[in-house]
Amino acid sequence: MISEPRNTKQEGIEVAELENRNTHKVYEKDKIGEVQIADDVVAIIAGLAATEVDGVDSMAGNITNELVAKLGMKNLSKGVKVELTEEHVSVDLSLNIKYGYSIPTVSEKVQEKVQNAIENMTGLSVLDVNIRIAGVALDENK
Repeated sequence: MISEPRNTKQEGIEVAELENRNTHKVYEKDKIGEVQIADDVVAIIAGLAATEVDGVDSMAGNITNELVAKLGMKNLSKGVKVELTEEHVSVDLSLNIKYGYSIPTVSEKVQEKVQNAIENMTGLSVLDVNIRIAGVALDENK
């Protein structure tokens, strides 16, 4: 099924609007223009920031996400749930942690890294970063 663009008074149609994704306006000045960020973008930022922390093996997702990843279509927001309000963001992450790492230490680092990444890249304030450890990955080289 082909999605027909909505009739708008603007000359362009945003991709997020075409795909029925939620967006959040983060900047509007003197009616020159505005900046909108899709929820998926914030989720991708959070997922990438989390996987950069030492001790995090991967993001954990549901069965559908796991199948999509195995088929080669990488979903960068896998294991991330984002709730946006006017000025605040709440993030829920599901992680697989590497065996031998301290869960509280890694979780704290992930929370800090995700908060900093979202705030620096979007200007939104992060209220909370909730982490669920979904699994432990064993190092196969041992």
